[in-house]
Amino acid sequence: MRNSGKMVTAALAAGVLTLAGCGGGDSGGTGSGPGGLTVPKIDQLASIGAGEGEVNVVSWAGYVEDGSTDKTVDWVTGFEKETGCQVNNKVAGTSDEMVTLMKTGEYDVVSASGDASLRLIYGGDVAPVNTSLIANYKDVFEGLKNKTWNSVGGAAYGVPHGRGANLLMYRTDVVTPAPTSWAAVFDPASPYKGKITAYDSPIYIADAALYLMKTKPDLGIKNPYALDDTQFQAAVGLLKQQNELIGEYWSDYTKEVQAFKAGNSVLGTTWQVIANLTKADKAPVEVVLPSEGATGWSDTWMISAKSKHPNCAYLWMNHIISPAANAGVAEWFGEAPSNRLSCAETKDPQHCTTFHAEDESYFDQVWYWTTPLAQCIDGRTDVTCKDYAAWTQAWTSIKG
Repeated sequence: MRNSGKMVTAALAAGVLTLAGCGGGDSGGTGSGPGGLTVPKIDQLASIGAGEGEVNVVSWAGYVEDGSTDKTVDWVTGFEKETGCQVNNKVAGTSDEMVTLMKTGEYDVVSASGDASLRLIYGGDVAPVNTSLIANYKDVFEGLKNKTWNSVGGAAYGVPHGRGANLLMYRTDVVTPAPTSWAAVFDPASPYKGKITAYDSPIYIADAALYLMKTKPDLGIKNPYALDDTQFQAAVGLLKQQNELIGEYWSDYTKEVQAFKAGNSVLGTTWQVIANLTKADKAPVEVVLPSEGATGWSDTWMISAKSKHPNCAYLWMNHIISPAANAGVAEWFGEAPSNRLSCAETKDPQHCTTFHAEDESYFDQVWYWTTPLAQCIDGRTDVTCKDYAAWTQAWTSIKG
């Protein structure tokens, strides 16, 4: 789930992958998806006309601020005055809710996370995006374009919003020496048993898979979201072993802040924004991107295949990734912006440095959340991979 407040952080909810439809769909043509799966044929918008007067949005809390939460935080009012498109925003609490809402056809755009985006694409619920109609798209970091969670067959199905890495946080007064590897949270002989924390979601299975990919090369894992039965069982087994070390699984960022502040948790997964808040509360913590790399997240603005207000939808997508608006969201939410020009617009001149926005070598080590499919997204066709339904079921057994 996502949690709202002065700072809002990203989190994925468990969801069951449902794929539907076949045919072509690559900018109106044919497109091949993971493992050869094809997407429905849906035409992209050819040109932008006059706005229809409104746009219906589904978003995570903190992404569409109009001054009602904090009068100084508003990147909606100016857009409405400039375009005449009234923004009607529906805040969703989970990715499953987003998928369900988009299937109704009542909403024009959605800020989809990686565990929802492929479901929407293959389900025929979103259309390919004509990026030539979005002026600000050219300034989006190249490291976020044409990725497995937002594109199929070379066709973009949305515009990148922002990104972040899942880091390892530790209390410097307790954990010594400073950890440099995820081994610190998987060591069955850990001296910190009962005070290790982990992210509470099936997508966390990818964290175990990433660790095994680097430490158990014989398993042949090439992508932590593409796991055949043998690879999957190895990851699940590691997490069941880790369960004995876990004091608390977390999804609410405020609870993780309090746990580290109180010393109930001293080691575990986190986000940079959580570390910042924990430090602000005077807790002695540091974070590290471990030697194995990390999982991470990047959300995508996508347009409904049944949009009743496509012109306003395109205008919104262009606006929300504009330098000023994207900077505003990135600071309020706590993430790296997707627009490279946003770094000059943030109120905190160090924001992009803190969140590694311009450091592609940093994000080259990050495996962004991507919906696991039965058709292996690493390109293998001789095996079947575990889809997100299997991940969800396994997560229940891992936690006991």
